[in-house]
Amino acid sequence: MTDAYIDPTREAFDLFKSLPRDVPINMLNLLKFNELAKYPSDHPNAPHEWNGRRAYKEYGKTSGPIFQRVGGSIIWRGEMEAMVIGPADRSWDMVFIARYPNSAAFMEMVTDPEYQKAVVNRQAAVMTSRLIRFKPLDGDDASFG
Repeated sequence: MTDAYIDPTREAFDLFKSLPRDVPINMLNLLKFNELAKYPSDHPNAPHEWNGRRAYKEYGKTSGPIFQRVGGSIIWRGEMEAMVIGPADRSWDMVFIARYPNSAAFMEMVTDPEYQKAVVNRQAAVMTSRLIRFKPLDGDDASFG
Protein backbone atom coordinates (compact mmCIF):
# COMPACT_ATOMS: atom_id res chain seq x y z
CA MET A 1 0.00 0.00 0.00
CA THR A 2 1.39 3.34 -0.96
CA ASP A 3 -1.32 5.56 0.51
CA ALA A 4 -0.83 6.42 4.15
CA TYR A 5 -3.91 7.60 6.00
CA ILE A 6 -3.12 7.78 9.70
CA ASP A 7 -4.69 10.98 11.05
CA PRO A 8 -7.72 12.91 9.74
CA THR A 9 -7.20 15.89 7.46
CA ARG A 10 -8.49 19.24 8.68
CA GLU A 11 -11.23 19.10 6.00
CA ALA A 12 -12.36 15.60 7.04
CA PHE A 13 -12.40 16.57 10.71
CA ASP A 14 -14.39 19.72 9.94
CA LEU A 15 -16.93 17.59 8.03
CA PHE A 16 -17.18 15.23 11.01
CA LYS A 17 -17.82 18.17 13.34
CA SER A 18 -20.55 19.54 11.02
CA LEU A 19 -22.63 16.35 11.23
CA PRO A 20 -25.32 15.86 13.90
CA ARG A 21 -23.74 15.66 17.34
CA ASP A 22 -26.58 14.28 19.46
CA VAL A 23 -27.13 10.87 17.82
CA PRO A 24 -25.32 7.55 18.29
CA ILE A 25 -22.54 6.91 15.78
CA ASN A 26 -20.60 3.86 14.65
CA MET A 27 -17.01 4.18 13.48
CA LEU A 28 -15.69 1.54 11.09
CA ASN A 29 -11.92 1.12 11.60
CA LEU A 30 -9.79 -0.57 8.92
CA LEU A 31 -6.15 -0.97 9.97
CA LYS A 32 -2.96 -2.04 8.23
CA PHE A 33 0.01 -2.20 10.60
CA ASN A 34 3.64 -1.28 10.09
CA GLU A 35 6.03 -4.19 10.16
CA LEU A 36 8.05 -2.24 12.74
CA ALA A 37 6.35 0.49 14.79
CA LYS A 38 7.55 3.99 13.88
CA TYR A 39 7.93 5.83 17.16
CA PRO A 40 9.70 9.17 17.45
CA SER A 41 13.26 8.40 18.56
CA ASP A 42 12.73 10.14 21.92
CA HIS A 43 9.49 8.26 22.76
CA PRO A 44 9.73 5.84 25.73
CA ASN A 45 8.45 2.95 23.57
CA ALA A 46 10.98 3.47 20.75
CA PRO A 47 13.66 1.20 22.29
CA HIS A 48 11.21 -1.74 22.42
CA GLU A 49 11.30 -2.19 18.63
CA TRP A 50 7.71 -3.44 18.66
CA ASN A 51 5.89 -4.48 15.53
CA GLY A 52 2.83 -2.44 14.55
CA ARG A 53 0.35 -4.91 16.02
CA ARG A 54 2.12 -4.75 19.41
CA ALA A 55 2.21 -0.94 19.33
CA TYR A 56 -1.51 -0.92 18.55
CA LYS A 57 -2.11 -3.19 21.53
CA GLU A 58 -0.36 -0.54 23.64
CA TYR A 59 -2.64 2.09 22.10
CA GLY A 60 -5.66 0.03 23.16
CA LYS A 61 -4.28 -0.37 26.67
CA THR A 62 -3.55 3.35 27.10
CA SER A 63 -6.62 4.77 25.30
CA GLY A 64 -9.14 2.12 26.42
CA PRO A 65 -10.02 3.70 29.77
CA ILE A 66 -10.75 7.03 28.04
CA PHE A 67 -12.80 5.27 25.33
CA GLN A 68 -14.87 3.52 27.98
CA ARG A 69 -15.24 6.67 30.11
CA VAL A 70 -16.87 8.56 27.20
CA GLY A 71 -19.29 5.66 26.63
CA GLY A 72 -17.54 3.97 23.72
CA SER A 73 -17.81 0.24 23.05
CA ILE A 74 -16.57 -2.20 20.44
CA ILE A 75 -19.62 -3.79 18.83
CA TRP A 76 -17.76 -6.00 16.34
CA ARG A 77 -14.18 -6.91 15.49
CA GLY A 78 -12.64 -9.25 12.98
CA GLU A 79 -9.58 -10.25 11.02
CA MET A 80 -9.67 -10.16 7.23
CA GLU A 81 -9.60 -13.53 5.49
CA ALA A 82 -10.24 -12.71 1.81
CA MET A 83 -11.20 -9.83 -0.47
CA VAL A 84 -14.40 -11.08 -2.11
CA ILE A 85 -15.32 -7.81 -3.85
CA GLY A 86 -12.70 -5.11 -4.16
CA PRO A 87 -9.06 -4.62 -5.10
CA ALA A 88 -6.99 -7.76 -4.54
CA ASP A 89 -4.01 -5.69 -3.41
CA ARG A 90 -5.88 -4.31 -0.38
CA SER A 91 -5.81 -6.10 2.91
CA TRP A 92 -6.42 -5.09 6.50
CA ASP A 93 -4.79 -6.53 9.60
CA MET A 94 -7.64 -5.56 11.93
CA VAL A 95 -11.19 -4.33 11.42
CA PHE A 96 -13.63 -3.23 14.09
CA ILE A 97 -16.68 -1.09 14.69
CA ALA A 98 -16.64 1.27 17.65
CA ARG A 99 -19.91 2.72 18.88
CA TYR A 100 -20.18 6.07 20.62
CA PRO A 101 -23.31 7.46 22.29
CA ASN A 102 -22.83 10.59 20.15
CA SER A 103 -20.13 12.48 18.30
CA ALA A 104 -19.55 14.68 21.35
CA ALA A 105 -18.23 11.57 23.12
CA PHE A 106 -15.79 10.93 20.28
CA MET A 107 -14.68 14.58 20.39
CA GLU A 108 -14.24 14.37 24.16
CA MET A 109 -12.03 11.32 23.71
CA VAL A 110 -9.76 12.69 20.98
CA THR A 111 -9.24 16.00 22.79
CA ASP A 112 -8.48 14.42 26.18
CA PRO A 113 -4.84 15.19 27.17
CA GLU A 114 -4.23 11.56 28.18
CA TYR A 115 -5.62 10.37 24.84
CA GLN A 116 -3.22 12.75 23.08
CA LYS A 117 -0.36 10.88 24.77
CA ALA A 118 -1.86 7.48 23.94
CA VAL A 119 -2.49 8.22 20.25
CA VAL A 120 1.27 8.26 19.59
CA ASN A 121 1.09 4.46 19.90
CA ARG A 122 -1.55 4.36 17.17
CA GLN A 123 0.47 6.66 14.93
CA ALA A 124 3.54 4.43 15.39
CA ALA A 125 1.56 1.24 14.76
CA VAL A 126 -0.44 2.08 11.66
CA MET A 127 0.85 2.04 8.08
CA THR A 128 -2.54 3.14 6.75
CA SER A 129 -6.10 3.12 7.95
CA ARG A 130 -9.64 4.15 7.22
CA LEU A 131 -12.02 5.57 9.82
CA ILE A 132 -15.56 5.88 8.53
CA ARG A 133 -18.46 7.37 10.48
CA PHE A 134 -21.87 5.75 10.08
CA LYS A 135 -25.23 6.56 11.55
CA PRO A 136 -27.30 3.55 12.61
CA LEU A 137 -30.41 2.92 10.51
CA ASP A 138 -33.68 1.53 11.78
CA GLY A 139 -35.24 -1.36 9.95
CA ASP A 140 -35.53 -5.06 9.44
CA ASP A 141 -32.20 -6.76 10.20
CA ALA A 142 -33.18 -9.66 7.92
CA SER A 143 -33.01 -7.68 4.65
CA PHE A 144 -30.48 -5.52 2.81
CA GLY A 145 -32.91 -2.82 1.72
